[in-house]
Amino acid sequence: MGGAAGGGVQKNHPTVGTIAGGALVEREVPWPFSPRDRLTLVLHHPDFTTSARLAETINAHLGAALARARDSSTVEVQIPEAYRQDLVAFVARLEGLEVTPDQVAKVILDERTGTVVIGENVRLATVAIAHGNLSIEIKENLNVSQPPPFSQGETVVTPDSDVQVREEQANLLLLPQAVTIRDLVRALNSIGVTPRDLIAIFQAIKAAGALQAELEIR
Repeated sequence: MGGAAGGGVQKNHPTVGTIAGGALVEREVPWPFSPRDRLTLVLHHPDFTTSARLAETINAHLGAALARARDSSTVEVQIPEAYRQDLVAFVARLEGLEVTPDQVAKVILDERTGTVVIGENVRLATVAIAHGNLSIEIKENLNVSQPPPFSQGETVVTPDSDVQVREEQANLLLLPQAVTIRDLVRALNSIGVTPRDLIAIFQAIKAAGALQAELEIR
């Protein structure tokens, strides 16, 4: 950070620093982990489908209906009698299970970088898309009219404008209902859509009510 009379320049955040080898002192909250007869699992991202899948996977692995999805974020598991005194081993057994989380249909648009991320479950209703750019170029030149010497005329400046309008050929693309993301990308690539054009296209599709997904703009 530097400065001079009447002005200054600041780079990054001067009030932020890092303590090498530092530590955070906290007071431990007493919480008995075992023994207990029930275990509550909390999902980091609440979702009813994921919660139900987790309960089904645990029951299939244990061979008994010991897990129950209470809501979108918690799954209650009844601990078998054999693991009542060894809860760590039971939790380690549950950690090895593979559960496919539910994927929300979402389209993420970053207007600053032109990045477009489309989820696998994104679907479209029947919609027609036209893509074409209109380019207008205006050039103006100044012409100077100089009168002959010793004449009574005055020097006059006259503008000379040249206007050119160019429009790319627009293609009308019809997308059927419930197309997959692969079909959508292939169709948009066929009309030469760039990532920045996709941002405007998805905003228009969402406004038309044809985008069956959540649109997140950053």
